[in-house]
Amino acid sequence: MKNIYKIHYIIFFLALFFSKAIAEPTLVRTKAVEAITNYHADGLTFNNDGTKMYTSAYSPSATGDRIYEYDLTTAYNISTATLRTSIAVGSYTGSATVLHGARQIVFNNDGTKMFISDWHKTIIEFTLTTPYEIDTASTTFPTGQNYSTNSQNKRPTSVAFNNDGTKMFITGNHHHNTNNPQSIHEYTLDNPFVITSGVTYVGEIQPDPQPEYVDGIVFNYDGTKMYITDSVGDEIRQFELTTPFTISTHSLQGTLDTSTYGIVGGRETAFSSDGSKMFVIDEAEVVFEFNLSCNWSIIDGDCDDPITTSDEGKDILSSIDSQTATAKQIAIQASTPVLNRMYWLRRHRNNDQLSDQNIRLNFSNSMVASLSNIIPISNKTNEVLDRLSDDWSFWSEGSVSIGRTGDTSTSSSKKINTKGITLGMDKKISKNRLYGYALRFGNDDVDVGTSGTNLDTESFSLSVYGTFPHDDEKFTEGIVGVSTLKTDHIRKGGGSTRTGERDGTQIFGSLNYLTTYKKEDFNITPNLRIDLSYTELSEYRENGPAALVYKAQTIETGMISAGFTISDILDYNSFTFKPNGGLELGIDFSPSSDATYRYLSETTEYTKSIDQDSKNLRANIGFDLVTDNGFSIMTIYERNQSDNAHSDTLYLGFGYIRTDDTEYAMTLDNDKASLSYKRDLNGFDIRMSSNYSLMSQIPEYGATLEIVNTF
Repeated sequence: MKNIYKIHYIIFFLALFFSKAIAEPTLVRTKAVEAITNYHADGLTFNNDGTKMYTSAYSPSATGDRIYEYDLTTAYNISTATLRTSIAVGSYTGSATVLHGARQIVFNNDGTKMFISDWHKTIIEFTLTTPYEIDTASTTFPTGQNYSTNSQNKRPTSVAFNNDGTKMFITGNHHHNTNNPQSIHEYTLDNPFVITSGVTYVGEIQPDPQPEYVDGIVFNYDGTKMYITDSVGDEIRQFELTTPFTISTHSLQGTLDTSTYGIVGGRETAFSSDGSKMFVIDEAEVVFEFNLSCNWSIIDGDCDDPITTSDEGKDILSSIDSQTATAKQIAIQASTPVLNRMYWLRRHRNNDQLSDQNIRLNFSNSMVASLSNIIPISNKTNEVLDRLSDDWSFWSEGSVSIGRTGDTSTSSSKKINTKGITLGMDKKISKNRLYGYALRFGNDDVDVGTSGTNLDTESFSLSVYGTFPHDDEKFTEGIVGVSTLKTDHIRKGGGSTRTGERDGTQIFGSLNYLTTYKKEDFNITPNLRIDLSYTELSEYRENGPAALVYKAQTIETGMISAGFTISDILDYNSFTFKPNGGLELGIDFSPSSDATYRYLSETTEYTKSIDQDSKNLRANIGFDLVTDNGFSIMTIYERNQSDNAHSDTLYLGFGYIRTDDTEYAMTLDNDKASLSYKRDLNGFDIRMSSNYSLMSQIPEYGATLEIVNTF
């Protein structure tokens, strides 16, 4: 056996060296597995996530057949496989049969049933009390817990089911029947994965040209491809099925010569869940692991759209959608702090000191339509900044957002984490006129699905803004800016990891016209706003098996919104109450954005159009409460309804107008945002501060307390 292993390794490296085309399967590694002395392995399959592998071996003895279960510490990486347990299945007896010749092993969808193709004319069913753990299989099966293939196929070598278990397929040969030696049989099942009753024979096919020996059968994700393994002919054949899981509609697409990889009599073939990896077990008790250049294709020039070829295709579509949505959101995230700043300035336009530092925390979950706790923390106006040249005022605003988007029938769910900080400076030209600059640093992190697919985007936005009054009650506000984007992509699935980087540039703008009608302390302010952006994402390619190449993509967005806000001022003895509300209708007229991609190994391109247009209705109601001692509360409840989603947002703010011996401040030092509090108490300075690392992958937190006195 040692000499056989050496031959395998030599052929393994030769196959890597003399690989003729990138579209052919690439041999990655081999793994010797357990077997019975003097007899060979036959079956090969995995559990649903690739963390377990199963093989079988048979002998002429009625008690010699065994099933082996391996644990894989890395999904679909056979080098990490260790034997967990094995069971002797030759001793499983019942009134109908004696298991004699265990070939292929397969499971139902949740791993609670195991099926073995027995060369002694049966398919035998076992019940597992713990899913996918074969040592919990029933030790005996009652009468009829099997299906006899005697009338159609005396020597079944492999068994397979369709996705929902309503069809069964059996391969094998009619022993001693030279007229019809190699066949594939199709059955329908009245009840999913139940072979003891309600089984109807549909018919059989004989592949043309006739294989020398049909050992294995397996299908791709949606049943549009079928693969059979021939141990004598040293080949795997790939067929197209024009009707999924209907073998009578088969046509040969190509054949892979397995002998060139050192496979000695390949018995069974298996695939990873996304079809990016293929595995073959041979008579010498060796499992071969291959990377495929495109999902589910073992031959050159036959790739399908990756979005439609597996469950992982939902991750691909969701990633494309996320890239488009992130570009759109970055323009909004860059504009919103500036709009907030100008709204704040309008409310405080009679003030001399206009510096403003805020932290805003936004926690959202679009699946349950809840957002909460946007908390501005007012602090002392920084008099040092206000004294800088030419009456420039400085401000900052930070934000953290946590959200989730549910999955659909075509795309995976997304967990979205966004954080950013905006630093701005503006100059007041007159009571109602100003201009300024803002710089935003942002990070958008999107986790797609459950396999580990991730998009991590860093953005830098620079904008110029200004207010242009027409008179004391009518204003036009404008923002123009540019952004740069850099996205790190990680796409995982089927035990494979692909990585890539993508750059982008963006220009965005917002124009807002509003006017105010007053009657004493009651105000109504209609507004009309238009937001535009244009983004170019660069071409990029993935690294890894079944890698994709994406062409450059342009994303154009446009939104027009119209609405009004109303407010009133009610003065009481010790506080002022300011109720307010608003309603705004937005129409997103963004054109669809086309994402074009292809497999690295192929020239055929696929295009997915991402729709962006929608309608949006936003309503809000809230109040400001300001007390005579300087304490204030601001709260707003907002309902945002679009064509296919809605959200509820609660804004809650607290403020305090300082006394002369109290200071608040927010600062940005390198990549850390800090909030500090200082108060003079009888000659002692009491200082409390905290900081948070904005950009590091492992955030750092800190807090200090100081009591200082100067003698």
